Amino acid sequence: MSTSQAGPDGTLLKLEVVAIPVADVDRALRFYQGLGWRLDADYEAGPKFRIVQLTPPGSACSIQFGRGVTPAAPGTVQNTYLVVSDLGQARADLISKGVQVSEIFHNVYDSGDQERVDGYAPDGRSYASFASFTDPDGNGWLLQEIKERQPGR
Repeated sequence: MSTSQAGPDGTLLKLEVVAIPVADVDRALRFYQGLGWRLDADYEAGPKFRIVQLTPPGSACSIQFGRGVTPAAPGTVQNTYLVVSDLGQARADLISKGVQVSEIFHNVYDSGDQERVDGYAPDGRSYASFASFTDPDGNGWLLQEIKERQPGR
């Protein structure tokens, strides 16, 4: 275990799964599989519990949904990031799969408040350009372009 990845006491904490609330498990499964996400598990233990886990291509973190997985209301998870190296390509790929994806945008903070502005960030820097989409339940995803990671990331 690398100490640079461990916490102060030597413990590793790795985000592995994010639970998202959905109203229709089978519809959500079709949607995410349609995006090309790998099905890791689909386990049912009676009428009140079913867990489905999928992983986006190239990701070390998965999503889970189902019956009895989370008490949150469908559509309430927002701004979950999917990091991509080519935002235009990722956006085009999702659109080709029938997903409604926002135009590319960046944020400015001139007034002290965050304002969304159309187009790529003017300087083209990593971490600054986005597009968004939702799943059939309204859970919101942000595509964030990172071409070059900050040191240590």
